[in-house]
Amino acid sequence: MPNLMKSLFGQVVIALVLGVVVGVAWPEFAAQLKPLGDGFIKLIRMIIAPLVFGVVVHGVVGAGDLRKVGRVGVKAILYFEAVTTVALVMGLLIAHFFAPGAGMNIDPSKLDAGALGSYTDKVGQVTSTVDVLMRIIPTTIFDAFTKGDILQVLLIALLFGAGLCLLGERGRPVVNIIEIITDVLFKIIALLWQIFESGGTFGIPRARFA
Repeated sequence: MPNLMKSLFGQVVIALVLGVVVGVAWPEFAAQLKPLGDGFIKLIRMIIAPLVFGVVVHGVVGAGDLRKVGRVGVKAILYFEAVTTVALVMGLLIAHFFAPGAGMNIDPSKLDAGALGSYTDKVGQVTSTVDVLMRIIPTTIFDAFTKGDILQVLLIALLFGAGLCLLGERGRPVVNIIEIITDVLFKIIALLWQIFESGGTFGIPRARFA
């Protein structure tokens, strides 16, 4: 048990369990903690895109051979799509068999359907495999990061890493800077977790039951 308490996974599980318990027992108090959970999620999202960029660039440069870079890129995209598909299927299965939210006092007519607009619009725009591939290419480098589109960031990271490989030793200073920035981002995530482990993650499930 002490080892479980010290591990990040154990802390997350304990926080979620406590959050569910408090959310069911004291829903009004849970609603007051919702901003903590929302703030934690937004802070993590803020870091994801540059973190993915740094990790992928480091991996590409570490591979060295551009042929390996191509294989790494294809595997990364396939892995991302596979994990996304698995998560989607799991969500559908859980919703079908466990019906989360059933019995809760919610009036569907009062729900904001516009919140789904950003997702439904994207689905309507994608009609073929070519459209999917074209959407991976960002309008600008900065556009991918501002939107937080991970596939676009992944493509930029692969190309950037390939360019650094072609530069050889001339690109080493840039690689060192990216490694330092990536390490800093990991430290920020660890710091955020230490700050929010008793509030942010704990507040997420509590707010959901409010």
